[in-house]
Amino acid sequence: MRFTQTEIGDGWVIDPSPHVDSRGRFMRAWCAREFGAHGIDFMPVQANMGCSTVRGAVRGMHFQIAPAAEAKLVRCTRGAIYDVVLDLRPLSPSFRQWFGVELSAENGRMLLVPELCAHGYQTLEPETEMHYMTSAFYEPSCVRGARFDDPAFAIDWPLPVAAVSDQDRCWPSFAALEFAPLTAPA
Repeated sequence: MRFTQTEIGDGWVIDPSPHVDSRGRFMRAWCAREFGAHGIDFMPVQANMGCSTVRGAVRGMHFQIAPAAEAKLVRCTRGAIYDVVLDLRPLSPSFRQWFGVELSAENGRMLLVPELCAHGYQTLEPETEMHYMTSAFYEPSCVRGARFDDPAFAIDWPLPVAAVSDQDRCWPSFAALEFAPLTAPA
């Protein structure tokens, strides 16, 4: 695997190093040893999948706060997505900045989303499927979100938004987000 650090501290783009032969390709999707060699402490405890039927659908921007703050390792298993990480850590040098990258079944690329950063994506093809592993269990009382279209972040989605859930449309604006609970407990 090839690891490239993003502009968002602790965020990484991970490109596979596939073995290709007459049968197709085989590639490693996660390895504690390789991640550790890059100083990445990520131990998955849960895996999730999502499928979006329409091109241009947006899901996000989601995150969990302490005590269930979670890092995510995201990949696209069918179709393609534009995957975005948004830094909501007030003490981070990249606070309020975002980074986006195309993940597809074809390129096998993954994005590591750090704890307390919001995550979202837009489908670039119909019938797109994504898979992600998390470092913490889903805890409904810790789920938070930020508006995918908040001008405070100015995320540049590549397509017009074709579908978005009511929940994602109604997350608070940046001005209304409470940042005190986002910081990790001392």
